Amino acid sequence: MNSKTQHTKRAAFPRSAEYTKTFRKDWERLNKSGRYNMHALKKVMLLLIANDEPLPAEYLDHPLTGNYAGFRECHIGGDFLLIYVIDEKLNQIVFSRAGTHSELF
Repeated sequence: MNSKTQHTKRAAFPRSAEYTKTFRKDWERLNKSGRYNMHALKKVMLLLIANDEPLPAEYLDHPLTGNYAGFRECHIGGDFLLIYVIDEKLNQIVFSRAGTHSELF
């Protein structure tokens, strides 16, 4: 067995996930409205928890500044956003907010 084969069998340990109270409220509000693809949001969340690789470019993942310094934001679709923070020491991701630009900023 060559080293390339061994390397492809290895994976990072999945992150643990936490949800802020505000995120839980956002989820309920967005889910109840029926206007947003909650399955797409869940898919991105699972990609972030899996910790296998960076999010694909289509999600426009980027760090935030100002009041949200240290947090990251990705676009689920159009103006539908997810704000989260990763704690590398604890190997944990905290989902902070979800919604539109006008709702979050």
